[in-house]
Amino acid sequence: MPELPEVEALAQHLRDNAVGRTVARVDVASMSVLKTASPPWTELHGRTVTAASRRGKYLDLDCDGLHLVCHLARAGWLRWSDKLSPTPPKPGRGPIALRVNLGGVGFDLTEAGTQKKLAVWVVADPGEVPGIAKLGPDALELDVDGLTAVLSGRTERIKTLLTEQSSIAGIGNAYSDEILHAAKLSPFATASKLDADAVARLHASTQEILRDAVQRSLKQDAARLKAEKRSGLRVHARTGLPCPVCGDLVREVSFADRSMQYCPTCQTGGRTLADRRLSRLLK
Repeated sequence: MPELPEVEALAQHLRDNAVGRTVARVDVASMSVLKTASPPWTELHGRTVTAASRRGKYLDLDCDGLHLVCHLARAGWLRWSDKLSPTPPKPGRGPIALRVNLGGVGFDLTEAGTQKKLAVWVVADPGEVPGIAKLGPDALELDVDGLTAVLSGRTERIKTLLTEQSSIAGIGNAYSDEILHAAKLSPFATASKLDADAVARLHASTQEILRDAVQRSLKQDAARLKAEKRSGLRVHARTGLPCPVCGDLVREVSFADRSMQYCPTCQTGGRTLADRRLSRLLK
């Protein structure tokens, strides 16, 4: 799933390539991707792209005050083209869900797989998008005191809280694994029980991991962002490989629709965390 660094890089790509251009046409190939009906997407036609920004993990394209907002979900992506096909995408055919034609150049919003969760809104105010209205403070804007306030009284595992967008906006499954590894914290630690030193480490690692990923991502074009993300990961999606810090094997805890990775030596004092799905399989 695209997270803060990749979405920020996509927003920058749109600022560099889309701002100042006029929306010639918007083609919707999958009506299910649209989560709003009024105003219609055709209201974007003829408007100039005036800004592109990131709101948590949402992309916001401002077209003369009317916003095209999208959430790429797990398998969505933005594919830029300097020479769009003059033929609109066929509804229900292929991965393209929506195309924004900016006069011969533009982008497709695509989604792979069978779980169609890519979402697009056309709104006068991005705050009308329910997910944006509920966003917590942006991960890059939190100082130590702000992070302490977010953690206060929270009984969730720190891994859960980091990925909860209403608590902290922008962090997903992959970067939460990387942040906790860098901070030397167990993903199962209770958020409110972290002491001041642990909170300081968590804040420092959050800023370091995300800012480094943003800088690396900004140097890539949209087509290479996924590979760039994978190349910078130390523990996420590296189950069974040696931890680059201590050499211990990276372990995994699996859930119904996702998994998390961690290093026992760096994060849990050598203890292997219980993987309930694996335990059930072994019974």
